[in-house]
Amino acid sequence: MSMPLTGRIVINIPKDRIGVLIGPDGVTKRRIEREFHVKLTVNSETGEVAIEPTEGCSLPDILKARKVVEAIGYGFNPDIALKLREDDVYLEVIDLKEYFRRREDLVRVKARIIGTEGKARRMIEELSNAHIVIGDRYVAILGTYEQVRMARDAVMRLISGAQHRTVYARLRRMRRELKRQKFWEMLEKAKEAELSEGLEEGESFEESGS
Repeated sequence: MSMPLTGRIVINIPKDRIGVLIGPDGVTKRRIEREFHVKLTVNSETGEVAIEPTEGCSLPDILKARKVVEAIGYGFNPDIALKLREDDVYLEVIDLKEYFRRREDLVRVKARIIGTEGKARRMIEELSNAHIVIGDRYVAILGTYEQVRMARDAVMRLISGAQHRTVYARLRRMRRELKRQKFWEMLEKAKEAELSEGLEEGESFEESGS
């Protein structure tokens, strides 16, 4: 019999995101608590959020709850943040301060990632199928491993000064390669299933004929 989890995780999110975390009449907070078997204690004055396990909570549950709260803090819509309940969905944050010290450089590179009227961010999201939030000093990416990998590659290339059309072309190429890879994987699985089914039928025939 496994021992129940004890203790709590405490994180801080921006105070202006507390209302989003709680939701209208507390609906988002209750949804997270119910989904992951946790209790959230929110301090609206400081932005501190304590996450405590309740009955039925596992270690993956409380870690996923933390990621969901963090994602909401970074600016994601709660419905998108809750995709982190899935084992193959990840949150990655690129800290722009690691690459740029001066405020004007941060503003310049953020403008490149956002693009005119948001075109660059929209293109990266559409071509990678990842979700992207661009904050004051960070870029947060949420999606499956491949989606995050593609979006991160595009963002890092824009940070490095690559032209937008070159980045879009690379994303399209990566997406085509991923589709081909998935097609061949599906084909291989279908062949394996067909072979396995054929072997089972052969064994049944031998048994009935003996």
